[in-house]
Amino acid sequence: MSSPAQRGLIGSAEPWYRRRLYALLGSGALLIAALSYIGLVDPHQPDSFFPLCPFHLLTGWNCPGCGALRMTHDVLHGDLLAAINDNVVLLIGVPLLVGWVLLRRRGGKWPLTLPAIATVMITLLAWTVVRNLPGFPLVPTLLAH
Repeated sequence: MSSPAQRGLIGSAEPWYRRRLYALLGSGALLIAALSYIGLVDPHQPDSFFPLCPFHLLTGWNCPGCGALRMTHDVLHGDLLAAINDNVVLLIGVPLLVGWVLLRRRGGKWPLTLPAIATVMITLLAWTVVRNLPGFPLVPTLLAH
């Protein structure tokens, strides 16, 4: 007779792979819902129902993520130039980071090495400073009514 651990039934009557499938399907549904909302509601409009950036509210500076919702909206609508203007570092950096993590994991290596973390942190810090310099052209846009 096999134990519950050998049968994959720990904590539930369902096998582990079915629980993982449900989690994956649920996460996918949430992602699709979030992207649908971002695609339908224009975050460029000042009266749109999106959260305000706490860093920007406290400091008046654009944080490394400011413009990410507008960038995502622009990408979903195929407007690459507007997406570059709203947050070019995340537009390029997120796919590069995902690719790095996938390549490292595929090779059986841990992706979060100290040099990788330092590179990401220094890039985000530099981006925060540069994008807040007076006259810097790539800032998140809000459209007037």
